[in-house]
Amino acid sequence: MTSSPVLSAPVGEDAGRPEAPPLTLDQFVRVSEWVYRRTGIRFGPNKRYFVDKRVQACVRQHGGNFEAWFTSVRAGACTVSSQRLINELTVNETYFLREDRQFDALVDSVLPRIRTDRRNTGDPASIRILSLPCATGEEPYSIGIELLERWPDIAEVDVEIVGADIDTRVLEQARRGEYGERSLQRVPPAVRSRWFERTGPELFRIKPELRDAIEFSLANICESDAMRSFRDFDVVFCRNLLIYFDELSTRRAIENLFGVLRPGGYLFLGLSESMSRASSILEPVRLAEGIVYRRPRIGSAS
Repeated sequence: MTSSPVLSAPVGEDAGRPEAPPLTLDQFVRVSEWVYRRTGIRFGPNKRYFVDKRVQACVRQHGGNFEAWFTSVRAGACTVSSQRLINELTVNETYFLREDRQFDALVDSVLPRIRTDRRNTGDPASIRILSLPCATGEEPYSIGIELLERWPDIAEVDVEIVGADIDTRVLEQARRGEYGERSLQRVPPAVRSRWFERTGPELFRIKPELRDAIEFSLANICESDAMRSFRDFDVVFCRNLLIYFDELSTRRAIENLFGVLRPGGYLFLGLSESMSRASSILEPVRLAEGIVYRRPRIGSAS
């Protein structure tokens, strides 16, 4: 799986371009509907200023004419214009070791269960973990750090970790693996010294042995055809994304996540998220650290 190249404009590229006027209500509605169909994210009237400023930047970069720009956006899912709009409108708030009780659940409960299942079935396959959306990479790198620091079986089990996101710019940042103090605020000093190297006064980079072990890929959780390239994952972290979705988008995302998981695989949602009203195809599992969701095994009554 490979990611598209970064499509953002270089610094200074907009210099001298004509200003784009504010969006009309009709233009706002048309853009919002396109974004909703493409990403599952619904922007209501209360988000008009947020959308307006980012669309104006896109229109200006394209030459200043809304209709010409929007035609290029609708021309195809992989155009420069459509990807830049998605990059501008997606939210990428994250930091290392966020909601750490779920990492406890992964290491102390979920991975031992997966190991037991593998021993019982004689399955030698590696354990595969997907972080979607991965934003600038803090979550998949956190997973790797937690396994290396705390999971005894890591010495004898091959683990594949993939980070995926719809935003090409954050994927490029994730591949660089370079972060400021704010992202590392929850990382203990000893862990920081083992897995990060200082590259500036308040800048740190993931060490190559961990950075090179994580794969990053472009993905849109709401596009079923595109998600078919992601299969047979034992664990998926999809945290704090569904809060931006309505019920229809949530159901579509969960159905695609169902296809990503192996039978018996586990899904981690954000602590404030639930799928109880959107879908019942994944079964809740109550652990000491909280609730996770599992794809039923083949032949399971659930």
